[in-house]
Amino acid sequence: MPKKGRASDVTTIGLVQMSCVAEPEKNMKKAIAGIKDAAKRGAQIICLQELFRSQYFCQTEDIELFKLAETIPGPSTEALSKVARQKNVVIVASLFEKRAAGVYHNTAVMIDASGKIVGKYRKMHIPDDPLYYEKFYFTPGDLGFKTHDTAYGKLGTLVCWDQWFPEAARLTALGGAQFLFYPTAIGWLPDEDPEVNEAQHSAWETIQRAHAIANGIYVVVVNRVGHEGKLTFWGQSFVADPFGRIIAKASADQEEVLVVECDLTRIEETRQNWPFLRDRRIDAYEGLRLRFGDQL
Repeated sequence: MPKKGRASDVTTIGLVQMSCVAEPEKNMKKAIAGIKDAAKRGAQIICLQELFRSQYFCQTEDIELFKLAETIPGPSTEALSKVARQKNVVIVASLFEKRAAGVYHNTAVMIDASGKIVGKYRKMHIPDDPLYYEKFYFTPGDLGFKTHDTAYGKLGTLVCWDQWFPEAARLTALGGAQFLFYPTAIGWLPDEDPEVNEAQHSAWETIQRAHAIANGIYVVVVNRVGHEGKLTFWGQSFVADPFGRIIAKASADQEEVLVVECDLTRIEETRQNWPFLRDRRIDAYEGLRLRFGDQL
């Protein structure tokens, strides 16, 4: 293992893995408690799971559920900004954003240690699968893939279904991100074969570790846990280092707050040995703009 960097080169990350109930105010209270716990244990950047204010409502298509949406800035960002200021931490929070009448997004907001909103990311890839009917609720994002400077490092955020797309991870990393955060809500479908469940989880973990390796950055994944509706969320939030090694991982069935030290010197060290960004053939990738190869 490489030598650990100086204290100034280490950023401490907090992951708040929660179960959720029907009442948003209870979930917010639990999330803030998790943030405070992580901060007390030294976390500097703290990430919440996808749509943490509510249970995962996209299992059904119901216009009444649009009432869960809120503006950004709004009540949740106000509450979280206060905590960020008090505890001197950066917070990554996933919210159901009401942009305008009839226009809603699945949005991750980044709040700096000063309490100021320094950026937001609107989920770009929107799934439409059994029990994940997100296209009914969310307009695809239009802010692109960006990196935001914070008090404790440069971070980019993608959301759940985005985690399967290497293009999204690459473009975020090319913006200078040291950390790539994935607020997530993923679990097992009812009556699924256990072997299939295991294969699905393995694929999910593997592709995100691959993003860490391919880009030489830290990848931080925060999933929810527990049973909601017909879904059982598989938890297992984790942090992968720039070499793709899992350096911390939560359980599959318990609420947990992980606090993980991340040595930023590992980014340059890894990229020096595996210079993928150097060797990219940027002159030869025009085909990535096409839907499929038969258009070439």
